[in-house]
Amino acid sequence: MTPTLVRQHASHADSTPRVDRCARARDWSEIQERMLVPLYEAVYERLEVGPATRLLGLRCGSGLALLLAAGRGAAVTGLDSACPERLALARERLLPGAPRDADGGVPGARGTDGGGPEGHGSRGGRSRAPASVAARLVDGSPGDAAGAETAAYTLVTVFEPIGCLAGDSEGLGELLADALPRAARGAAVVLAGWGPPERCTTSSVLRVATKLADPLRSARSWRPARRDDLEEVAQRAGLKPDGSGRVACPFGYADVDSAVRGLLSTELFDAAIAATDAKQVDKELAEALHPHRRPDGTVWMPNVFRYLIARVR
Repeated sequence: MTPTLVRQHASHADSTPRVDRCARARDWSEIQERMLVPLYEAVYERLEVGPATRLLGLRCGSGLALLLAAGRGAAVTGLDSACPERLALARERLLPGAPRDADGGVPGARGTDGGGPEGHGSRGGRSRAPASVAARLVDGSPGDAAGAETAAYTLVTVFEPIGCLAGDSEGLGELLADALPRAARGAAVVLAGWGPPERCTTSSVLRVATKLADPLRSARSWRPARRDDLEEVAQRAGLKPDGSGRVACPFGYADVDSAVRGLLSTELFDAAIAATDAKQVDKELAEALHPHRRPDGTVWMPNVFRYLIARVR
């Protein structure tokens, strides 16, 4: 995967409120999310995602993984109640013809069906859905997506990496408990997480988040991935493991500023910002990135991500 080259923009670190969630969501969509494309594609290729696939993407974020699945012919439903700002960007990608309210969101129902006219180009570097895409986006629980749905899901994905934050799998268990009754028996459930810290160059940079968050002893600070994080979640959800894999997902940025913005958009540094301030986090994060800066100014960090395939019993 080549480095992600994006235009330089003014930093959002000084914006008010302390964390500008709309700016962070856009940074995620324009800079960071594409780093996980090799993971999405590896899973879709292995599971032969295509026109017969009915996919439910939990914690779907700004929808790039859904867009790639839709491009293979799958009918996709995305759900994300944690970050409405990212979900609004997913609507721009997957439902470009839907009407917008004054804030750019889709008015009316919590879930929105549809397709729309094909996007021309990619505003802000974001891909747009083709005219024939079958998509539904929901900002609530899996039950809120059930209204117009008749066929069971054949694939459920959670591409947001598990094991990044202490306790981050607890809420996922509740989400899976609500979603799995809507999946077909034998449906694949895909969970994703960081690979071993020694295989992830970015781990040394992410340790900045833990160091700066320590004064609060925050339960939401970054931690290294453990070997059995994914298996533990699957076991608690009553799923049957059915294979796993590792995928190289290098993080490449045009410059240090873009790398800082991309990494901050993961929200793994929010506890550190709360414990200190945005400027200090920006400064220490930039310093931690310097060993990964190449002679041309780009930043390059090889990483490995894991995925687990489990089956609904």
